[in-house]
Amino acid sequence: MVAVGAGSSQVTFGNHSPLALIAGPCVIESEEHTLRMAKAIREIARAYVFKASFDKANRSSVNSYRGPGLTEGLRILGEVKKLGIPVLTDIHEPAQAAQAAEIADILQIPAFLCRQTDLLVEAGNTSRAVNIKKGQFVSPADIRHAAEKVASTGNERIILTERGSSFGYNNLVVDMRGLPIMAATGYPVVFDATHSVQLPGAAGTASGGQPEFIEPLARAATAVGIAGVFVEVHDRPEKALSDGANALRLSLLAAFWERLNAIDQLVKRR
Repeated sequence: MVAVGAGSSQVTFGNHSPLALIAGPCVIESEEHTLRMAKAIREIARAYVFKASFDKANRSSVNSYRGPGLTEGLRILGEVKKLGIPVLTDIHEPAQAAQAAEIADILQIPAFLCRQTDLLVEAGNTSRAVNIKKGQFVSPADIRHAAEKVASTGNERIILTERGSSFGYNNLVVDMRGLPIMAATGYPVVFDATHSVQLPGAAGTASGGQPEFIEPLARAATAVGIAGVFVEVHDRPEKALSDGANALRLSLLAAFWERLNAIDQLVKRR
């Protein structure tokens, strides 16, 4: 199991523990929007991990919004931490790990970078929890090699996240068999319900998405028995500065989370 946060805000990730939630906008759009989203999600799930990126280094177009950058982004995430909410953010370069770890409870390795040894090792060296997104090009069995790179530092606070596999061009598919295969590593497994419905690059200069399938896939993954669900949430997905096409609308989150918890309780017989 991996636990982050403290007191009533502590979130535990364990494949046999109550379902955990990671939620927030894809990217930090502004301090006001970030704090408003963090507070709104907390009204729905009292204990959860807030997710937002300070930089989206892998946008489709050079003209796409990337975020406020490392220094300003971490300052804003620090304001979220002051609310008593654990924080997750991406890192893209080994040099970012130590600085991001001063604020973030969980350092996330983007799917495209899950084989980058130096990045994984530096994340492990911080002793922070590390969430490794399984690359779209990596089999469920092979993601253990990425986990071993983090664990080589002595840090076993590792989470593995499924976010779909490439299926031809501009499409992803989720093989639910992969969830128990990943869980066989002994690490908590999270299902990324929003990136799994992404249509990479399908909008030309940006990715498209099929948000109508977020809940069906999340239900199926929860029924397998997993540690948590990752979902990018936005109050106005049509206006989001990144990944709005595959985000869950904030107004839908409460009912979505209630239904997933009902499935989780049945599966884990709580």
